[in-house]
Order: sequence, then structure tokens, then C-alpha cells
Amino acid sequence: HYNTHIYTGNGSARDIIFGNNTSMNPDLIWIKNRDTTDEWKVIDSPRGATKELSLNNTGAEGTDSNGVDDLTVTDGFGLGSGAGGYNDNAEDFVSYNWKANGSGSSNTEGSINTTATSANTKAGFSIITYDGNGTAGATIGHALDEAPDVVIVKNRDQADGWPFIHRYLTTYADANLRVESTAASGTGDNVFNDTAPSSTLITLGSDHTTNASGESYVAYAWHEVPGFSKFGSYIGNGSSTDGPFVFCGFRPSFVLMKRTASAGNWTLVDIGRDPYNPTDNYFDVDTGGADTDGSANNVVLDMLSNGFKIRKQAAQVNASAATFVFMAFAEFPFGGLTVSQARAK
Repeated sequence: HYNTHIYTGNGSARDIIFGNNTSMNPDLIWIKNRDTTDEWKVIDSPRGATKELSLNNTGAEGTDSNGVDDLTVTDGFGLGSGAGGYNDNAEDFVSYNWKANGSGSSNTEGSINTTATSANTKAGFSIITYDGNGTAGATIGHALDEAPDVVIVKNRDQADGWPFIHRYLTTYADANLRVESTAASGTGDNVFNDTAPSSTLITLGSDHTTNASGESYVAYAWHEVPGFSKFGSYIGNGSSTDGPFVFCGFRPSFVLMKRTASAGNWTLVDIGRDPYNPTDNYFDVDTGGADTDGSANNVVLDMLSNGFKIRKQAAQVNASAATFVFMAFAEFPFGGLTVSQARAK
């Protein structure tokens, strides 16, 4: 249901195959060039292959026929020649990949009928596309079995930001972060209408970022699945040698974290780029910058069998007394529906 994959570009159309018995063609893909400053490419099945958004900026949806051009490849995805952030010759890339349920179908549970809702209830993940109606309190169906812990929304038609709500923000129903911005969490009833997601619905305000009349949107929603995913928070201690340990219940493959009450970068670490501890290569997701050496900037973690341990004191991951929210996915899931226990290592 989740995969981190490393590959090297060659400038020629080809299929990217995950291997390792992954057996997953993903429905949401984030791609990043590790070697240079390039946009974060975001592609999903409901919007379709070649349709791209950029996680680190506010730009509207574009089309790149030489980007991800095939989402039906078994155990991977198809790439075009991909210059400029997908497949540049001899440059290194990472893709983060989630499985939903293909292109999806309309969900009619909310006051807005979605154009498509693609839900993987076993993994607690859904992708929702919809057209806004400008009405505060409008709702869309997410088709999951539980209320989402994290929701990210993007206006596909306009240069709007990426509102992000997380159940451990101070006021889950009101406060939101912006993925393309370092800013602290802000509040506003007109973004999510001061209403927390329910077991069936996500409530929207009338803000342009989530629900402008006649404009098209995509939303990504996750809820926690024990042994597979964790959406939590921790308090930094500012230590240069012994930062906080954060329990996940599994060894994380992917961790994205953000300071909430003060400005700070969105920091992403993974074991695809750093398979052995310490994990000290990271991205500042909001900048689009290249792979950064955390040992030089005090962004160093250990990925442990049951969570992650922060080793250094960089303010973006371990400011003293600061609250951080995070989302993490397992290397080898220990649980969840139809997921057998991972092998001991």
C-alpha cells in the first residue's frame, strides 16, 4: 500500500519497476529530483497520467506528456523522457507511492457529488476530486471507514496553496498548515468551516483554496492504520545529542514532519535514500531543494524498529518545547486488514 523507490534518470521513455515483490501500481506518486532544485511532481489516478501538480508551490495543474505517462504498469509506473524533474539523464530521483483504488468513481454521500473518490480502506487512504460550489459547510465523501487524520487539498485551476489539516494541530477543525509554505499554522473557518472530518465526510468552507464555485480540486485523505501508518505529534527538547523518541509501532520508511506554532520547513526523511542509521539526508519539501546532508545541518534521525529517534537539535525538527506534527508509513507493515505480520529482522 506504500512504497519508497530510488531510481536514476536516463532521458528515455521507460517503465519504473519497484521490484522486491511490491506488486503495486500506485495511485498517488510524489517524485523528487535528488540532485538539483526541481519541483515536487504530484500525479494521481483520478486526475490521470500526465496531469501534474507541484507540492512546493501554488501553481495550477499542468500537463506533461513526458512525465508519468502510464499508471497501469504492474509494480510501478511509466515515464516519458521526463526532462525537468522526472527522468533527466544521469540524475537521481526518489518516488513516494501510495495505493488507493484506481481512477475511482463518484461519491454521493456529501452535498457535493465528487467527480471521483478512489479509496483504499485497508490502507486508510483516499483520493477525492470534486468541483467546488462556494458554499460554506459543503461536504464531500471520502469513502473511508474512519475519519481522516490528515487531509491535504489543492485547487487544480488556480495558483492556490495546499491547505493541510492534521488531528494533532491545536484546533483540528480550524487550524491548518500550507505544504508549500514554512508558515506556522493559521486558522480560518472559511477553509474547512471549523468542522473536523467525520467517518464519512470532509467539510469545506468557502475559501478559494478548498471550495471556490466552479473550480476543480483534488484532496488526499489518510487515517491511521496500526502497524502501517502513524499520524502524531511530539515535543522537541533542543538537545544536540539526545532528541525525543517518537513511537510509531513500526520501523518507518517515510516521515514528514512540520513545526506547528512557529515558522519552519517541512522536513522529509526516508530509508530509501538512507537505508542505514543515522538517517541524515532530508528534503525541505516547501523549497523544492535538492537532497540535503543533515549531518551538516543537525537534521539527524535514527529509524528504529518501533519508531524514530531525533539525534540533533536543528530547530526544524527539534526546537526546544516546540510542537511538531508528523505522518509516517511503515517499511514492513505489522498490521492492518489483510496485512500479515512482517518478518523479524
